[in-house]
Amino acid sequence: ELELELPTAQTTDTYDDHGGFHGDGIYCVALQFPDSQVADAIAANAAWTPLPLDETAQALAYGVTREDGGEVFSAGPYLTDDSGDPLLPGIANGFYRLIDRHSDAGDGQNLLERASLNVTLAVYDADSDTLYFCEMDT
Repeated sequence: ELELELPTAQTTDTYDDHGGFHGDGIYCVALQFPDSQVADAIAANAAWTPLPLDETAQALAYGVTREDGGEVFSAGPYLTDDSGDPLLPGIANGFYRLIDRHSDAGDGQNLLERASLNVTLAVYDADSDTLYFCEMDT
């Protein structure tokens, strides 16, 4: 799905609550690599964007709140554990890829405005050579 050939990695953390109706839920895995091979592949792949996250990815991972014309907009975080804590740590240096897997992905609507989400967010932490891969299906 990420269009990467990944070398052997150590799984450092996994969260999976995809047991819901029709497989709804969140899956998140952290893969730590022994060197910067993955960083080089990601940097060369145009589908990946250097950090910081855009507003949609920020809302999914950590939540976002902003004031717009006197009105407060707040969304997320969506990728959280059972306690509501974000599954992704703060990451300063790296890349991310957001994939909208929803059947209405091409309709131009912001994915956060839909009634359901089918999204993949992958974030690569260049400082720790760790790839965080998260899927959310609602």
